Amino acid sequence: MVDRRTFLKVGAATTALGALERMKLSAGEAETGSKAAAPAPASHDLAELTVDQLSQAMADGRLTARSIAEGYLDRIERIDRGAHRGGPALNSVIETNPEALAIAGALDAERQENGPRGPLHGIPILIKDNIATADRMQTTAGSLALLGAKAPRDSAVAVKLRRAGAVILGKTNLSEWANFRSNRSSSGWSGRGGQTRNPYVLDRSPCGSSAGSGAAAAASLCAIAIGTETNGSIVCPSSANSVVGIKPTVGLIGRSGIVPISHSQDTAGPMARTVRDAALLLGALVGEDPHDPLTAQAAPHAQSDYTAYLDPDGLRGMRIGIGRNFFDFHERVDALMEAAIETLRKRGAQIVDPTELEMPRDSRQARFNVLLYEFKADLNRYLAEFSEGAKVHSLAELIDFNQQHRDQELPFFGQELLIEAQEKGPLTSEEYLESLATAQRAARQEGIDRVMDEHKLDAILAPTGGPPWPIDLINGDHFGGGSSTPAAVSGYPNITVPAGYVNGLPVGISFFGRAYSEPTLLKIAYSYEQASQLRRPPEFLPTLPLRRS
Repeated sequence: MVDRRTFLKVGAATTALGALERMKLSAGEAETGSKAAAPAPASHDLAELTVDQLSQAMADGRLTARSIAEGYLDRIERIDRGAHRGGPALNSVIETNPEALAIAGALDAERQENGPRGPLHGIPILIKDNIATADRMQTTAGSLALLGAKAPRDSAVAVKLRRAGAVILGKTNLSEWANFRSNRSSSGWSGRGGQTRNPYVLDRSPCGSSAGSGAAAAASLCAIAIGTETNGSIVCPSSANSVVGIKPTVGLIGRSGIVPISHSQDTAGPMARTVRDAALLLGALVGEDPHDPLTAQAAPHAQSDYTAYLDPDGLRGMRIGIGRNFFDFHERVDALMEAAIETLRKRGAQIVDPTELEMPRDSRQARFNVLLYEFKADLNRYLAEFSEGAKVHSLAELIDFNQQHRDQELPFFGQELLIEAQEKGPLTSEEYLESLATAQRAARQEGIDRVMDEHKLDAILAPTGGPPWPIDLINGDHFGGGSSTPAAVSGYPNITVPAGYVNGLPVGISFFGRAYSEPTLLKIAYSYEQASQLRRPPEFLPTLPLRRS
């Protein structure tokens, strides 16, 4: 059990300015006027620092990229792996980058010689373990079947991060195969990484599949993180871990080198403690990917600087529809949403209530069929290119591997979704083509587009999900509710922001809208964040106390 008092002495969040002010230059430096090596910050001094604060500290010489990376690696040892007595052992980081400090040192030298490349120069980032890197790290989607696989090239996401001067600090744990394996899976569990825990209450789910990225960002194990989503896998863990998550329009960020589920729905996206940090990361990730044709279609809409839309007064005049059909699964979540709506109204937003956005029941099977067909085709294509050194080279071989390693891969739940996908035919099948048309029509023309046209909306609001549930490896996840499906199936953007807490358990609020409406959604999300200021750092409680908050 966690000794909370001991841990809080190590990991309590300090204010950014106070932390940075304690990092003084040496007396010798003051006398000579030359810059000595910047001191490594105590790991707890990095808690809650923003990208801007870290960048300013590097610009001023108070910190270096190497010292910052050292500080975060120390936090990972203490907080994530429980190396310090009383550490909580979040188990959110599946692997750290053995080259991180060398990369950070090289970026320090480059800054000294040429100045920074941009706002992410020297900033440590954790990425989900389904995003390929052609380095000494592995890319396994949490599966033991991909241990030893060697990526032939960086993913598009890794390419963008390296060009921006970010330090890829390591990879985060996830729901194995991005949660497309079993109907009874536990979010944040993988055969390789085990179970990720929620930093707010350790026996609660971090949600998934980007569980590790959400937990790590919340616990300040990195400056910012990257997750991926097919349906809810960015926004749900962002909500459950009280961070900001951006699920962008599909195609805005290149998907090559990401272990796939569905080429019509998959996307990577930022997960961060503030809207501004998430916007900074989004600007670095968007753009064309020569291995992902959809990015050419999205390229005219990509922007290198989304922070230009971060206006504290951005809610004024915005027409926001309330997706009432996503309410009523938890009365205390509803209360948080009503408080948020009142904040929006006071800041000048025009509230349209109710706005019904129903996904027709007859489209449910069509949506599921799309995932089954695309998972088989897309995974086989990925493994044909990225499985050098891996133990499997196809979905069929993966299913056999899991059966042969049941004790390690199937100890708690099965692989029925893999088996169902394997039974599907090619993407030329009539069933697939009809299912794709039905699903996208229901989510786009008859869904988000129709509602926004009818009510002349700028965005739709809904609860992202309910409070995190107890981790249950036998029965799987206990979702209370959620609103991710329309934006996921349509491929449209969705941003979640912390909206408060139910007995200390985080709840997020979602803003979603038309394709490529990221600037509008960011303006709304940022203005709401600045008006509400609801996020608070995690306390790493071992279990939910008998109290009300």
